[in-house]
Amino acid sequence: MTRELQLPGAWPTLVDEVVQAARGRRLVVLLDGGSGAGKTTLARRLHRDLEARLGTTQLVSLDDVYPGWHGLAAASELVWQSILRPASPGYPGWDWARDQPSGWRGLDPQLPIIVEGCGAISHRSAALANVRIWYEMDAGLRQERALGRDGDGYRPWWDTWAAQEAAHWQANQPWELADLIVRGAA
Repeated sequence: MTRELQLPGAWPTLVDEVVQAARGRRLVVLLDGGSGAGKTTLARRLHRDLEARLGTTQLVSLDDVYPGWHGLAAASELVWQSILRPASPGYPGWDWARDQPSGWRGLDPQLPIIVEGCGAISHRSAALANVRIWYEMDAGLRQERALGRDGDGYRPWWDTWAAQEAAHWQANQPWELADLIVRGAA
């Protein structure tokens, strides 16, 4: 059953629910939402708080995985094919400045992990996670925040990226696969 939480007030509840979701198993958190929603900020804060309670926790930002501006679908596939696979998990990194792969980044299959980014929650990856979080925010505000953050480097790509997000959302409806829908600011 999907629950909605309003941040910042519900932060302690969010952290408690994530910790409880593991129940003796490896904790796997998927955090999805549109560009500019605040997923990275939320994931970093969650990572910090989980490390304080659970010890070493891994954080993978799909920004480091997308193979360029047309790579949302490819990174989404890598979540279940490579990042969360039980043996030798990891992913090929992406160097945005050089627009090329930047080498393999291995992960520990035993340690808790948070995977954040648009495309993190899909029909295939959802089954591999204990906690699936959809971060909801108004599209206009997301665009304002994303372009304010990344400026002219992102501006010419906004429509291209938004079309990939829309395709991912249509195919997977990640909010329907989520355990938690988070609204507000991290």
